[in-house]
Amino acid sequence: MFDKRKESSEPEEQQGTARKSSTRETTNLNSRSTAMIGKTIQVKGDITGSENLTIEGTVNGSVDLPQNDLTVGESGNVTADLKAKTVRVDGQVTGDISGAEKIVVSATGRVKGNMTAPRVTLEDGAKFKGSIDMDPGEGKAAAAPGKAAPAAPKEIRQEAG
Repeated sequence: MFDKRKESSEPEEQQGTARKSSTRETTNLNSRSTAMIGKTIQVKGDITGSENLTIEGTVNGSVDLPQNDLTVGESGNVTADLKAKTVRVDGQVTGDISGAEKIVVSATGRVKGNMTAPRVTLEDGAKFKGSIDMDPGEGKAAAAPGKAAPAAPKEIRQEAG
C-alpha cells in the first residue's frame, strides 16, 4: 500500500521538476539581452525597442533605443540617425549619432555624420567625417526657462603700439 503511494508520488515530483525546468528555460529566453540583425538582413524603416541591439546587416531609416546599447558590427552598413544609451561602431554609419552616455568608433569603424555624447572615443584607425559635440546639455541649459544662460567669455583685445 505504501509502495503504491511512493510510486504515484514519484511521477508527481518528476512532473514538478519538469515544470520548474521548463519555467527556467522560458525565463532564460525572455531575458535575452541582445537582439541581432544578421548579415543578410536588410531593414528599411524605423527601429525602436527596449533591448540591446547588434546590427550586422543593412539598415536604412532610424534607430531609437534611448535606454539601451547599440552596436554596429564590422559587417554592418547603416544609413540612419542613431540614438541609444551607448553606441559602438565597428562597421559603417552614415547619419547622426546620439549617445546618452558614450559613443565609441573602433579601428574598423567609419562614420559620416555628427556625433553628440558626453564621451566620444575614436580608436586608432577609425575613420570619421563630421562634427563632435561632447557637451550636449549646454544648449538645453541655456534654453531652459528660469535658468540663467552661462556668461559669455570675455573677449581680450591687445592693440599693437
